[in-house]
Amino acid sequence: MPREARSLRVQAIVLKHSDFGEADRLLTVYTRELGKLRAIAKGARKPRSRKGGHVEPFSDVSLQLAKGSSLYIVSQAEVKETHSILSENLVALSYASYVVELLDKFTYDEDVNPGLFRLLRDTLGRLASDADAQMVVRYYELRLLDLLGFRPELQQCLICEKRIQPEDQYFSIQKGGVLCPECGRHEPGADPISMQALKYLRHFQRSAYDEAARASLPESVKVELETLMDHYLTYLLERSLNSPRFLRQVRRDAQQAD
Repeated sequence: MPREARSLRVQAIVLKHSDFGEADRLLTVYTRELGKLRAIAKGARKPRSRKGGHVEPFSDVSLQLAKGSSLYIVSQAEVKETHSILSENLVALSYASYVVELLDKFTYDEDVNPGLFRLLRDTLGRLASDADAQMVVRYYELRLLDLLGFRPELQQCLICEKRIQPEDQYFSIQKGGVLCPECGRHEPGADPISMQALKYLRHFQRSAYDEAARASLPESVKVELETLMDHYLTYLLERSLNSPRFLRQVRRDAQQAD
């Protein structure tokens, strides 16, 4: 925000909030105009506050911000979409929590990227629909990596540079992509990846969402891709995320209940 601009309206997705002071909330939001930022919603915890219901996690909101001495202040908040269904279903909530945590951990304050805002908004909307959540999240992960400059190489071997053939390959998280069988079997830390799993990764990487969503992932491929992406993202972040462990436990509990 320019130094002389003291107030600005932004479109934002609420990533998380915490209590602040006696009645306020400290929000972490991702905005289209300013990237990620923190802001104080004064009085949002009061029973009659008009802001309280407009600044819940996963909400798509329009915020009027004022520049404070160290944090932005929310002077007005208007909700566009609450995605309330995500909070009503524990499995959906777990996936949504993973999506926002991943973006939060990968981004810095006020590093503007409108593409990330659109991707986050669209992904939360897809999770709130009847879409296959695991497919939605795998697509999100690959698009997120593209937008952040961490696009994995899936077309040719990163060592010998030969085109990948239709057979099982290797994936190196250290090198950031696939290795052919000859190079992969000699590369420390490279893990096998099935031809089918690689096919879906390449499909998601090159396709618009509507086309990617037509894919029907076998359960074995879902497990393989989830494990691979978890290892790769953890390596890039140099830390583990909190939400995947919670997500796996919630899914196990749901399967046992069925």
